Amino acid sequence: MRAGPVGERVAPAGQKESAVVTMALELVDLRTEIRLRSATVHAVEGVSLSVAEGETLGLVGESGCGKTLTGLSIMRLLPPGGHVVGGQILVGGRDLAALPEDEMRKVRGNDVAMVFQDPMTSLNPTLTVGRQIAESVRVHRGVSWKDANDRAEEVLGLVGMPRPKERLEDYPHQLSGGMRQRVGIAMALACDPKVLIADEPTTALDVTIQDQILHLLDDLKSRLQMAVLLVTHDLGVIAGRADRVAVMYAGKIVEMTETPRLFLNTRHPYTEALLASIPDSAAEHSGTLYSIPGLPPDLAADLTGCRFAPRCRYATDECRGQEPVLGGDDPSHPYACYHPVGEPDEQWSAPTEVQSTDVVGWLAENATGPEPEPDHLLVLDHLVKEFPVTSGMVMQRKVGVVHAVSDVSLTVARGETFGLVGESGCGKSTLGRLIAALDRPTDGQILINGEDFASMKGRTLRRRRRDVQLVFQDPYASLDPRMRVSQILREPLAIQKVGSRHEQQQRTLELMDEVGLPRRALERYPHEFSGGQRQRIGLARALALEPKLVVADEPVSALDVSIQAQILNLMKDLQARHQLTYVFISHDLGVVRYLADRIGVMYLGSLVEVGPAEQVYLAPAHPYTRALIDTVPVADPVREATKTRAGIRGELPSAINPPSGCRFRTRCPLAREICEQQAPPLVATDPVRGAHHQVACHFPLVPGQALPLLADDAAVIASSSS
Repeated sequence: MRAGPVGERVAPAGQKESAVVTMALELVDLRTEIRLRSATVHAVEGVSLSVAEGETLGLVGESGCGKTLTGLSIMRLLPPGGHVVGGQILVGGRDLAALPEDEMRKVRGNDVAMVFQDPMTSLNPTLTVGRQIAESVRVHRGVSWKDANDRAEEVLGLVGMPRPKERLEDYPHQLSGGMRQRVGIAMALACDPKVLIADEPTTALDVTIQDQILHLLDDLKSRLQMAVLLVTHDLGVIAGRADRVAVMYAGKIVEMTETPRLFLNTRHPYTEALLASIPDSAAEHSGTLYSIPGLPPDLAADLTGCRFAPRCRYATDECRGQEPVLGGDDPSHPYACYHPVGEPDEQWSAPTEVQSTDVVGWLAENATGPEPEPDHLLVLDHLVKEFPVTSGMVMQRKVGVVHAVSDVSLTVARGETFGLVGESGCGKSTLGRLIAALDRPTDGQILINGEDFASMKGRTLRRRRRDVQLVFQDPYASLDPRMRVSQILREPLAIQKVGSRHEQQQRTLELMDEVGLPRRALERYPHEFSGGQRQRIGLARALALEPKLVVADEPVSALDVSIQAQILNLMKDLQARHQLTYVFISHDLGVVRYLADRIGVMYLGSLVEVGPAEQVYLAPAHPYTRALIDTVPVADPVREATKTRAGIRGELPSAINPPSGCRFRTRCPLAREICEQQAPPLVATDPVRGAHHQVACHFPLVPGQALPLLADDAAVIASSSS
């Protein structure tokens, strides 16, 4: 947008000139430092941006680029050694950077509030959620405890918490992840703030819960006319939720404009590289996943030239010698680059319609005849895993059973990548642990190379377990912090008595080369590495015994999109070199679509759909799969603007007492009486999709069929159209 008077901004060219908006938040040349013993980190350098009332500004970039510290600077909640050393933070005409701490306490939580990334660590585990929300109201409004509790109940209802009065007496650990995040939002809204800072509010949540939380934030922003600063590394979330976007790199803003223009006419090479790193985009165009080389710079060092130049494919000597300023050919789309990509803004026009895929035509073009039976490395035959639920401190008695995995049968061919998707609590990780022989099944067979791992015990099982290795979700928690990398990689070789000590040392050197880490790093500890490097160490350890099958349990869910791309490319490369077979577990369908040959969708312990990856993604047959796909954020603002939310209700039922018949029926908009009475078998869908596409549903979807809208979404669409 073009500049207006201080505190105001006028609409971009082409929009109504009368659309003058008032700024709720303005940052003017904000600079924040973190002073360490031996150095000073220039975490935020010269950041200027504004957010209007009722507007969402997305702030994106890799970890370490300064996004979160920008939000914490606004709140004046910086870590030890952190200080705002320059610039202004204007909220309602007041400069928060200049306020004394006692005055800032009156602003924090009242005029400006923050929703933190991890609600479990940001909530007090010793206080009920009602008490935590009411405290803020008591402090800022000076009301009685009764009035504060009434307000707590009101805001819990506002954020869609079921039975809010009952939840007031719950502790954080008694709530699900989605409910805890709703409590965090309720705390932030308790005093009607003018500005809401949402710092990665959905990173740790499933796509269905993420969709609910983001929809909630959108609704609250519109109703309360708040200014929202949405901090995230997920460009799909930004595409569907932000009005404008600011891209941050190494403490500076490198590009900023309206959301459609940023995605469809990117100007800065860093933004282009981030978009090219998205797995869903690469899978859609059958392209290679772009991996940004290197890492962001050390912000404690003296930096010259463009900060992105060492990682940029277009960099020249000019870029390395002098830092570009934030400018460009259009004031409403500034960027800091000497060699911009895309088109000059005056020549660019936004597309007016979505290019949709002809699903039926695509299926006909990609139809294949009968295929020979593949060489199956892994066969699961009617696999069941149940965990007893007990009661009593001394004389424990069985009071129930958790049905974690219920009658799962599937095959994985040698050299294939099988993707397993579903919400948290659906049994994905339990199934992975069963395959890796870390848990024993209650019933059924696990055949690997024709041998039944389920019936093996003792030394025989330990000896055969080397053929199957597990890569964990959190590499930091799975690596022993007291062991050097050399010891971590040697440990499985020593336990299995593979080779002499010298041969084991040589193998650790080879493994470091395999995963792209320097050999000198063998003498370092896990905490000395970044998240992506630790995941490379986890992969190296999994490869130490030359396994035939690798089970990867959410290996990239906690990584930035750029680091995620590096790990996914590495996994593909290792698979080709060593003829590995993968079972890849994730809740991110975009990642699974890119990496997997086939996809299995799991719901409440059962497989509900299995088929070729592209078929399952483009032409899902089960309503649950359709709902998952419809809630996945896509890094395309035009498609996001035309998407409708799938008809999926509530949260996952309890695995202790799952619904009768079809387990998805309690959340399915297509459910009928037969769904309650009879569980559908997993069978081939129809001749169009082929015999390899199976679904467990009484009313499978036809290719291209959408689910009915939820009642609340129908009301929203109706009101917006009128």
